Amino acid sequence: MKYFALITALALAACGSQKELRPAQGQSLPPAPYGAEEPRTADGLIAPDAQARPARSDEVLTESQDRASDRFDLPPQ
Repeated sequence: MKYFALITALALAACGSQKELRPAQGQSLPPAPYGAEEPRTADGLIAPDAQARPARSDEVLTESQDRASDRFDLPPQ
């Protein structure tokens, strides 16, 4: 019975419709931000910007460096 419920849940999750996003009936998209020439599209509003998903830095340390002393790194009392 567990497997039937699991298979049913997966089947229902996989059959969602995929169509173009648009505002609800009678609603409009938010106004354009200050300085923008035109309002953003629905797809543009859900796409993460650079602050939400920053680029990964794969910089490898080429030289080891000693840590500077931290006067606030105190042992527990």
